[in-house]
Amino acid sequence: MKKENGKTALVTGASSGFGLLIAVALAQRGYKVAAAMRDPERQADLLHAAERVDAHENIEIVKLDVTDSDEIEAAVSGMLRRHGRIDVLVNNAGMAVGGFTEDVPMSGWRAQMETNFFGLVAMTRAVLPVMRAQGGGTILQMSSVSGRWGFPGYGAYAASKFAVEGFSESLRHEVAPYGIRVALVEPGAYRTPIWAKGFAEMYGGPDSPYGRALAAVLGYAKRTAESAPDPREVAELVVRLAERRKLSRLRYPIGRGSSLLLLAGRLLPWRMIEAAVERTMRRRGDDRPPG
Repeated sequence: MKKENGKTALVTGASSGFGLLIAVALAQRGYKVAAAMRDPERQADLLHAAERVDAHENIEIVKLDVTDSDEIEAAVSGMLRRHGRIDVLVNNAGMAVGGFTEDVPMSGWRAQMETNFFGLVAMTRAVLPVMRAQGGGTILQMSSVSGRWGFPGYGAYAASKFAVEGFSESLRHEVAPYGIRVALVEPGAYRTPIWAKGFAEMYGGPDSPYGRALAAVLGYAKRTAESAPDPREVAELVVRLAERRKLSRLRYPIGRGSSLLLLAGRLLPWRMIEAAVERTMRRRGDDRPPG
């Protein structure tokens, strides 16, 4: 393995899930990786994974909450002091708020947008001056198929990812003249902890008028997660994109059925899509008691 390639990467949300796998995969390819996480005490899984592939020497742990402007500034300035440049930013930090619109309090909506959207924008803004000064760089935004499709019970999460998609589309135009590449990675369902955490904190209870529908959403999502593919293929895609000199596309969907789902969204009339969702909800929910 080539231990160093002279390039650096900053990966947010690196303590678990996609972020952990992406940080290790980049380190394995020789990047000096700043693996950023809110709680550095959760670094053990990441370091063990890096050690297994002899990439731990290329990993450095950085304390970073993307909703904290001081920690963002410290992470970026610290990376510049240590390495003098930032070649790749992977905006992966995120969380999932689940529940039907009426059941999710405004605090939940704000928390969802604060992390998934405003935190991502803040991180992007922090590295742009660096990348402009050095003559280029790559910004990879971890979006989701939910950034293209809004499913029932995922309204807050979908809204945050739709926002990321629109922001990134504009950003790509703005920074292209400076040699900065921007792309969206749009995973479908994968075996990562984000929705397990979201399920545990799902809004809606026995008194909700959406109890039956919520049960249908949860049942379907859990079955999908149980049979979901290995998330390492997402990390491998991110590494390939980081190493390309040119990103010919803005969006890179990945995952079982994702491309088919997006194609259906482009080709089918809305009434057919809506009817299919309604049938799925009814079929999954009829055998469950309301509330």
